[in-house]
Amino acid sequence: FIQSDGLRIHYLDWAQPGDEDKQPLLLLHGIGRTAHNYDHLVPHFQPHYRVIAADLRGHGDSEWDAGGAYLVEDYVKDIEALIFELGLINMVLMGQSTGGRVVQVIAGKQPELVAAAIVEDVGPERHKEVAERRARRMDDEENGWASQDELLAAIKPRYPRTPESLLRHFVVHGSKQREDGRHVWKTDRNVTKGFIATEIWQYVREIQAPILYVLGGESRIVPPETREELKATLPQVEIVTMPGLGHYPGDEKPEAFLAVVDGFLG
Repeated sequence: FIQSDGLRIHYLDWAQPGDEDKQPLLLLHGIGRTAHNYDHLVPHFQPHYRVIAADLRGHGDSEWDAGGAYLVEDYVKDIEALIFELGLINMVLMGQSTGGRVVQVIAGKQPELVAAAIVEDVGPERHKEVAERRARRMDDEENGWASQDELLAAIKPRYPRTPESLLRHFVVHGSKQREDGRHVWKTDRNVTKGFIATEIWQYVREIQAPILYVLGGESRIVPPETREELKATLPQVEIVTMPGLGHYPGDEKPEAFLAVVDGFLG
């Protein structure tokens, strides 16, 4: 744990003795998820990197913000505190969805610390319909579920391409039992206060490191016009679309996703 902005922020560090000198790989999860959502990818990277994953504020085992401060800049503040606490330099940043937005901001704000950036199915913009969809989902889920099995059954139709074993892992690490016995996600309902229509182009324009956007072919989060603007803005950008996949390609086809990432990292 570290302290940031008065909050206790949780992170996972897979470093083994002697790994301190390896290049850091910092992993940042999506909205409503946790650092453990990367557990299935970590063994692939461990031989070459010091792998770290953080719980964003209001998620997992990190503290919730009493004032509902959950804009991307609020998440960035905590991750910057983690970076400086651990003395991370020459980093590879990887983020999915909201974590990918944090990656883009940090890569633009702290270019001297970032060697490469990987962004999973998110761009510099969040449109109103995406924000409204997330708010409706959290309203629907507020009452929770009777058991982890019931929770798993509820999310399986939403992620038809993700293996059930992986979804179960997400449920085990990403949910908790309330005092009333109901099982709920380990996410502050107020994260929707920061999940609003917005854009972060002012940070993206400052990115200097090589950056890869991995998009799901069935996802509409990053429309064609945004992809063209990214190409015009960042001459070093790579954009790879994985056909037939949705918002989390790294969950749906991990081996294919890792092949794309390995090709980018060289």
